[in-house]
Amino acid sequence: MAAKKAPRPAVIADVAKLAGVSVPTVSRVLTGAARVRPEKERRVLDAIAQLNYRPSATARALASRQSHTIAIIAGNTSQYGYAETIRGVEEEARADGYTVTITVVETTDPDEVERAVALVLDQSPAGVVVLKFDPPGVAVLTSLPRDIPIVAVSGVKSRDVPQAVLDESRAAEALTEHLLSLGHRTVHHVRVPPSRREDGRTTGWRRALKRAGVEPPELYEATWAPESGRVIGKEIAHNPGVTAVFCGNDEIAMGVIKGLRDAGLSVPEDVSVVGFDDHPLAAMWSPALTTVRQDFGGLGARAFELLRGAMSGEVVRRTSSALPELVIRESSAAPRPLAES
Repeated sequence: MAAKKAPRPAVIADVAKLAGVSVPTVSRVLTGAARVRPEKERRVLDAIAQLNYRPSATARALASRQSHTIAIIAGNTSQYGYAETIRGVEEEARADGYTVTITVVETTDPDEVERAVALVLDQSPAGVVVLKFDPPGVAVLTSLPRDIPIVAVSGVKSRDVPQAVLDESRAAEALTEHLLSLGHRTVHHVRVPPSRREDGRTTGWRRALKRAGVEPPELYEATWAPESGRVIGKEIAHNPGVTAVFCGNDEIAMGVIKGLRDAGLSVPEDVSVVGFDDHPLAAMWSPALTTVRQDFGGLGARAFELLRGAMSGEVVRRTSSALPELVIRESSAAPRPLAES
């Protein structure tokens, strides 16, 4: 007869579920860092007793900041920008003697977000870095308790927590202005999934066009998959009014170029196509991509610098911002002269 499997020890999410409160509320009761209504506090304490939950390690770590673990929460780890940012955080944290854990949240479903937050808090981290590049990252940031040091990483500034930022909006303006300066009457935009209603890349594109007196054309919506760019490229090929395309990242730009070629068009002779991020393959692509170089590794390093200050109790800068660099290569050129009638 097989031996019975030992029951799983209760975790902070179990306490929250039994008490009918959120994970951050349980965390506040454990640490005493913020006031909780007496009725909620009693429910949490009763749940802790009923489940025989042992919160002392977490509570001590959160209160004394003696943990040597840094938690990173991200919506993706395979995309270039995500992976490089995580690398930047990890290298700086390891050099400072910290171990780094990575938790992936791929959806904004409240149960999944709550589960991820519970998993992170049960690791007793000294601090948390949230990659706020997408809706799951935004949802996690909203759900984390504020009694633990948190730094967000994104392309747009926020007032909620300290943040390391790449100024995507200004970089997108420069990229759009570059295309307009070549003589294109307008610039079409293939947008990657935004973290909220509109991200900095789209905002900068829109701002540059309006400053030039050009009404922004309708957006093309891509997914994160380069194949979606290929589909859009084939669609664009049938629209003779499109002469310049700004893609939300380099992988989508590569897909768009492939789609245009499938339809018999050439880049940049028929359509100029530019990307964003400066993926390692951008310079090797044919034609080499005009793009914006984002130092994602440096972004991660700056995020840890902010987090180090927060963990030490120092006065922390609210924002560490850097402007990405415009890199002009072969995929952008002046439009073909209009044929004479």
